[in-house]
Amino acid sequence: MKFKPLILIAFIVALACFACKNNDYSPKPKGYFRIEFPKKAYTEFNKPVPYQFKFPVYATLEKDQSRDARANWYNLHFKQFNGYLHLTYYDVSGKGEYNQMVEDARKLAFKHTIKASAIDQRIINYPKQKVYGIYYAIEGNTASSVQFFLTDSAKHYFRGALYFNERPQFDSIAPVVKFIKTDIDTLISTFRWKN
Repeated sequence: MKFKPLILIAFIVALACFACKNNDYSPKPKGYFRIEFPKKAYTEFNKPVPYQFKFPVYATLEKDQSRDARANWYNLHFKQFNGYLHLTYYDVSGKGEYNQMVEDARKLAFKHTIKASAIDQRIINYPKQKVYGIYYAIEGNTASSVQFFLTDSAKHYFRGALYFNERPQFDSIAPVVKFIKTDIDTLISTFRWKN
């Protein structure tokens, strides 16, 4: 009987010693899965439309099936990253729509100002190919991270917008956005009008 209180005291002392070993009481940050990026490789987009470009082989080219979709609208589906690059095209020759389209692209990019920490604009200028436009890099917890438009300033207008089917958390998707931005840069630099 004399040993029971002594065993109880020894157990409590041992427990106290082991409990005090780790003095770090701060909460641990959430962890994210490691993202495996595919090797960069590109293929030619060459459908019967007025434009062509190169796009990554790990993205699936899909015809846009939305309610407002037109004949020359496509989506690049980055299935591994649950994201889409929506691509729309308009023939603006003789319709007086060009200035309105450029203004709409600006409004759609700056619509994200509420959540964006920065919106950087870059001029796109490839005079040999008659490809001009503006590239909007949108940072922060926004629905879209990249938007751009390309035009020949006379007949053609092409727009792209990158969206992920996830709740925006810029810090967690930043590596993916950086990876896909390289693909978008390749799309733009290889972009050509067919006529």
